[in-house]
Amino acid sequence: MKHLHRVDLRMWSVFDQSRDVDFNSLVWCRDGGNVLVDPLPLSAADLAQLEELGGASVVVITNSDHVRDAAELARRFGAELAGPAAERDTFPFACDRWLRDGDEARPGLRVFEMEGSKTPGELALLLDESTLITGDLVRGQRGGSLNLLPDAKLADKAAALRSVRRLAELPKVDAVLVGDGWPLFAGGRGCLARLLA
Repeated sequence: MKHLHRVDLRMWSVFDQSRDVDFNSLVWCRDGGNVLVDPLPLSAADLAQLEELGGASVVVITNSDHVRDAAELARRFGAELAGPAAERDTFPFACDRWLRDGDEARPGLRVFEMEGSKTPGELALLLDESTLITGDLVRGQRGGSLNLLPDAKLADKAAALRSVRRLAELPKVDAVLVGDGWPLFAGGRGCLARLLA
């Protein structure tokens, strides 16, 4: 797993050749149980590392297109599954908890519901006010910048832009860790604002 800008964050990725982008997964290592976000299948080495880090107590899925290996890893570690409340009736499997805007997945990890993306109520997560974790709507097709999901995949572009505006107005956001593409470790708030220009 890759070490990130904080010692308690690691990421692993799989390159998708058809989209020319990395798909990313995240682990937040914390006392009281680690948090996985949109976990992809792990290599044997990464799985061994995650086990050394203490496994996981919760698996957060930002949207139904990012279920990936969430159910299997939750089963393996006895972790709680948490998904977007707006997809409760259509989600591929039952979750233990359905997250809504304003919830905390764990203390210090605040939930934002994104509207207008390709799935209803897609989740974005704010860690300690300064690290934003996104699913599909906000991505990083090129290093050093952010972009939105293509218009053709948006359910409602105006609603999507309103959701991004909420994120851009968060005063302390610096890093943006995207589900798809290149993460940003600094300057995230400015990059979010440029998406609205």
